[in-house]
Amino acid sequence: MKLRIDNGRVLDPATGLDQVCSLAVAAGRIVGLGRIPEGFTPARIIDARGCLVLPGLVDLAARLREPGHEHEGMLESEMGAAAAGGVTSLVCPPDTDPVLDEPGLVEMLKFRAEKLHQSRLFPLGALTRGLKGEVLTEMVELTESGCVGFAQADVPLPSNQVLQRALQYAATFGYTVWLRPQELSLGKGVAASGAMATRLGLSGVPVAAETIALQTIFDLVRATGARVHLCRLSSGAGVQLLRAARAEGLAVSADVSINSLMFTDEAIGYFDSRARLVPPLRQEADRAALAAALADGCIDALVSDHTPVVEDAKVVPFGEAEPGATGLELLLSVALHWAGTQQVPLARALAVVGSSAAGVLGNALGTLQASMGRLAEGGVADLCIVDPQARWSVAGARLVSQGRHTPFEGQTLPGRVRWTIVGGQVAYEGR
Repeated sequence: MKLRIDNGRVLDPATGLDQVCSLAVAAGRIVGLGRIPEGFTPARIIDARGCLVLPGLVDLAARLREPGHEHEGMLESEMGAAAAGGVTSLVCPPDTDPVLDEPGLVEMLKFRAEKLHQSRLFPLGALTRGLKGEVLTEMVELTESGCVGFAQADVPLPSNQVLQRALQYAATFGYTVWLRPQELSLGKGVAASGAMATRLGLSGVPVAAETIALQTIFDLVRATGARVHLCRLSSGAGVQLLRAARAEGLAVSADVSINSLMFTDEAIGYFDSRARLVPPLRQEADRAALAAALADGCIDALVSDHTPVVEDAKVVPFGEAEPGATGLELLLSVALHWAGTQQVPLARALAVVGSSAAGVLGNALGTLQASMGRLAEGGVADLCIVDPQARWSVAGARLVSQGRHTPFEGQTLPGRVRWTIVGGQVAYEGR
């Protein structure tokens, strides 16, 4: 389809572009930026007056609940939620059922996603078979089937020897290993260690669960030369270790979830299971350190950590509740809110859900590498058109996702997605 987008403020943090201009799309590519090619006849014209025209969002952490957990989310509903949130590319972890440890499973998931024509799906392959932490998967075959990296999701490895071998193997082929830093024996609590957990009588997860794991990971990165992406940092002490590792030149990147960026353990209140999350929400000093690291580039990406959970798994005592919250439809609005309230430049707030996040994927993107999270003539036409002045109240019952639970419930956030365009096709059109 040929599209022409007029009157919008076209903004691309990767190139510094920021101007009101027109944009032309044909055959899934941007064929005119700031100009319309001679003789271009669009099949549709979108008037983006008063809106921002942005590169489509890139979310590095979104569970789609399929295969195996369809009662909590179907591929159709969660990919629809992504499109409604302006997310045109997303990465899903391998902890499906069955686990994504076989090429056929990955190919099936990608085929199903492509048929929906909503968002681009980039699966992570399991680092070990069945995520059991014993035998490494066939990383080469999984990469050929479409995996962009390898992870254990939220299942810590019981053996540092297995982790060392995995990093050695990944380094040989230039693959990235995605790890959530959590020491196995210390990470079994349901809330962050501190005054709130003590007062409520909840088992705690100390900061040391993260920092011990980080120190181990960094030591093994030094020894193997592997590239590691750290998923969902949660503590100020973890940020300090990351800063030191990056200053040393280690090949590490990191992300933080929208929940850890905006909330502390005070959100638990009186055992509110919407704040039952992994990693757990920590104290204000941790939240502030994470926000500062995201703003200055030490942390590369902001992620939704989208994990839809059914009602029955949340309306139970806090310690028994299934961790997780919906987030795909909130990602852009939280980034805009963070920019508006914390004096973060708009370009940086958009980069952490766009070009900077895409940079984490690096060479795994293949032909998309040069254009994901960017606007450029000849590049893929993945776009998000958003009204930055619109404000909306978060209500789980009105979300597209099957997940209804979020600590943002009832909060008013800025920015409403009006159109999402994936590969030159309109994947979502807001009301």
